[in-house]
Amino acid sequence: MSIITNINKAFDHRIRLGIMSILMVNEYADFNMLKELLDVTDGNLASHTKALEGAEYIKVEKQFIGRKPNTRYSTTKLGELEFKKHIDALEKLINNQ
Repeated sequence: MSIITNINKAFDHRIRLGIMSILMVNEYADFNMLKELLDVTDGNLASHTKALEGAEYIKVEKQFIGRKPNTRYSTTKLGELEFKKHIDALEKLINNQ
């Protein structure tokens, strides 16, 4: 098996890596929280969350708080598993094992 077998292309981009990192340590994060923490534009964040949602690594919940729409994100079991495998693979690559 190759040393890069478990490196997941879905997490190649720094914004997707950031989204997953935030969601792995929080039960959920809303759009504004992710936008602020990652310092990205609305469109950029939306395209990357769509990619992760399409891969079924995150789930999206849309609701209203008062009269304002709110979108929040959380990891799926598949997303957690694949992200852990990705991080383990990166650590092995860095440690040259």
